[in-house]
Amino acid sequence: MNSEVLMLRAPPVLLLLLVCFAWLFPPDARAQGGTTAQAAQSKGFRLEQNYPSPANPDTYIPFILEGDLFTDGAPRVVSMRVVNMLGQIVAVPRAVGHPRGANVPVLNLRYTEPGRKVAYWDGRDLNGSRVATGVYFCMLQVGDRTEYLKVIVTAPPRRRSRFWPFGRRGD
Repeated sequence: MNSEVLMLRAPPVLLLLLVCFAWLFPPDARAQGGTTAQAAQSKGFRLEQNYPSPANPDTYIPFILEGDLFTDGAPRVVSMRVVNMLGQIVAVPRAVGHPRGANVPVLNLRYTEPGRKVAYWDGRDLNGSRVATGVYFCMLQVGDRTEYLKVIVTAPPRRRSRFWPFGRRGD
């Protein structure tokens, strides 16, 4: 019975260890604390916390392009990628409500006006498979500047079997 209890506690403990370990990588993700608030404003863009968080399995990732980015009137090229702890590209989120259309990948995507923008990630990798439970980083790049956000992905809830072994459920 002790081994059963240990097995039930193992996944949450593993997830907790991953979350704690994630603060080590990448260095830019740690730098989003209070002292870099002015640095983030001077970049002209901000990456906000994804919702729902933790992602289970899909999530929305809001970001803000501030007005000082567009003072010269030129459009800004924006790219967003989801990377794993090793820095390998896992996925490219899709823009929500972009003028080019629905579900346009946020990869070298031009924005012509400031404001709050939203990207959507369905929790799948580049091959279309669900990503494993763990810690990932969302990387937002505007021009030559980059900002990171930690995204925690949990396993989707298991669906109940359609076949009930004891007849109809109301019986």
